[in-house]
Amino acid sequence: MHTRFRPALMRTRILLALAAVFGLLLTGCTGDNGGSGSGSGSGSDGRITLRFQSLAWQKESVEANKELVEEWNAAHPDVQVEYVQGSWDSVHDQLLTSFEGGEAPDIIHDASDDLADFAYGGYLADLRELLPQRLREEIPDRSWETATFGDGIYGVPFLQEPRVLIANATWLKESGVRIPTPEKPWSWEEFRQITKELRGDGRYGVAWPLKEPVSATLNLSLSAGGRIFHRGEDGRVEVRFDTADEVVPRTVHDQVATDRSASGTTLGMGGSDTLPGFFAGKYAMVPLGFSYRQQIVQQAPKGFDWQVLPAPAGADGLTQGVSPQTLSIAEDSPHKKEAARFIDFLLRPENMVRLALGDWMLPTGKKALSDPALHTEKYDWATGTALAEHLRSAPAQSVRGYPEWKDKVATPAFQEYYSGAITLDELRERLVEDGNLVLARYQR
Repeated sequence: MHTRFRPALMRTRILLALAAVFGLLLTGCTGDNGGSGSGSGSGSDGRITLRFQSLAWQKESVEANKELVEEWNAAHPDVQVEYVQGSWDSVHDQLLTSFEGGEAPDIIHDASDDLADFAYGGYLADLRELLPQRLREEIPDRSWETATFGDGIYGVPFLQEPRVLIANATWLKESGVRIPTPEKPWSWEEFRQITKELRGDGRYGVAWPLKEPVSATLNLSLSAGGRIFHRGEDGRVEVRFDTADEVVPRTVHDQVATDRSASGTTLGMGGSDTLPGFFAGKYAMVPLGFSYRQQIVQQAPKGFDWQVLPAPAGADGLTQGVSPQTLSIAEDSPHKKEAARFIDFLLRPENMVRLALGDWMLPTGKKALSDPALHTEKYDWATGTALAEHLRSAPAQSVRGYPEWKDKVATPAFQEYYSGAITLDELRERLVEDGNLVLARYQR
């Protein structure tokens, strides 16, 4: 998959080089000794224009990003930033097209689990020599790991969110069950037992929105010590489905198919699809990303009492995988140093807090994370912030062939297992045997 990017990249660079040569020849013919810029990013007056493609979509987030761009532009008349609106729905294909066409933005907003193809394909700049020491030290190593591919760093991870349990606070309080905290979370077995206690009268203890089951399963499985992907000394990756990998899938399966404490109809839903039923009192809890709190604040009926609880813990505690939002620089950008300076500005601690509040997510930066605004009881910010130290790189981050394994093997296998259509042994066989056949093609 990655090797096919190289020819396209070389063709692009050859065409750009030829264009530059012809441009110089034309300049010489016209006798213009003033020079022209290094491309569309430089004006005749020497001013540099950087294109920043942002994927912000929530109103507060878009406003925060645009305000920061305006502040930068006001302070840097010689290096202006043009805000370009992108979309999470189409970003991978859109970026691939722009890379191959030589039209990529200078500064790229994406997520770490989307960077592998672009990093291995040579489309993104290695940031190790571009970023200031301040920024390198502000973000912990566990976050940098999410954007590290091979020996290089190809993105700055800056926003992340744990998966949490959004709970009907009134329902839980009236039931008398123990309320978990980050200091004393539920175990996976306790979580299963409590959802059984909460069920009844057509109501369910939990609703699992697993339209896309793979990342949720793999990331939560880190708490139980699960990995699924194992890299050998030769760098090759193989799929294994060991005892630790079974804990989370077996819990979900048993809640749906055995205990009837989880709704089977929500397995094909996205997170937002479960909210009407949650507000109507059909489900006591819904596992969702931390940023879903914004939708709940906007959509919950008046008087609806909800709270954020930590996801269950396993042998490795509250550990879970995440794929942070990232900022990268295009390899073909003629203004990498200026782009890095803008990223450094955008991710100053006080600015990172503004971006986090706008997206209802957590900043990766240590100083930003300590900001009092992220430790309030309102909207349970403090609960989410307490989970930040447990977030690790998602298991599939750097696995070549993962998208195909996910789409063709893991997604249908998990969906069938969760619905009760296949057994745990059949799930293991498909994930491992079929999965390793897929990965082998990318590791020849």
